[in-house]
Amino acid sequence: MTTTVTVTGTGTPIPTPDRAGPGVLVVHGPTGGKPVCIQVDAGRGTVMRLLGAGTDPGELDLVLLTHHHSDHLVGLDDLVLTRWVMDRGRQLAPLKVVAPDGPCVRFAKGLVDRWSEDLTVRASHAGRDRDLEVEVIPFDYPVSPTEVWRSGEVRVSAGQVRHEPVHPAVGYRIETPDGVVVVSGDTLVCDEMATLAVGADVLVYEAMRFSEIRPLPEHRRFIIDYHADTVEIGRQARDLAVPTLVLTHLIPPPASDADEQAFIDDVRSGGYGGEVVVARDLTTVTLG
Repeated sequence: MTTTVTVTGTGTPIPTPDRAGPGVLVVHGPTGGKPVCIQVDAGRGTVMRLLGAGTDPGELDLVLLTHHHSDHLVGLDDLVLTRWVMDRGRQLAPLKVVAPDGPCVRFAKGLVDRWSEDLTVRASHAGRDRDLEVEVIPFDYPVSPTEVWRSGEVRVSAGQVRHEPVHPAVGYRIETPDGVVVVSGDTLVCDEMATLAVGADVLVYEAMRFSEIRPLPEHRRFIIDYHADTVEIGRQARDLAVPTLVLTHLIPPPASDADEQAFIDDVRSGGYGGEVVVARDLTTVTLG
């Protein structure tokens, strides 16, 4: 068995033609068998990127939401609706959406109502007798990393991150027999992230080059208040001795190989000597 980590979107709220909105797909399972498929966040274009990764949206077991910023959520409606439209005789179970109690839960629970008129017309026209359902699974904001979902040998824990004024915001730790994958969501480099990422084999971290953002006007510079600096990421990854560091949610978005190398150089200046992957959409890392 293997576990794959595929970055379904490396983008930000500012759209670029080659980067979908934030998202990470973790798949664990035997070749030829039913794998466990977990999507962390669902930014714009998630459905298209899932198909590009070879994963049918109907195969997803659950979606994990990190926080309620729009760029991490706008693809959820498309994902849920597409599963329903594609469910012709497959009898798919309702998609599970796991999120910290608060705005993300309210957003997910409101999805069916947002699309009720469209769903009514489609169901009537096609003679469908199954309503769209979403199984929303809320959890309390965790004081320390806490298990929020489990299926067989796959265990998911959520932990606090620092993305104030956005609250709640969490990262996720996904444990399989092949290793540990940690996804930061949006956060500062903080002690809470270090706690969540202890023993991680793959650490997927949002990344901002503060050196490029600090010279900008104040109305654009404020974003350094709640994102992760590439140099600080390098220091934390060094201290954690993480074998593989994957950078995503890239600010500013790299437009060339030299731009990608600048992200790597920043991380190296923080003292990290492991593998650094500056993700592009559909970049995949394999464990096991």
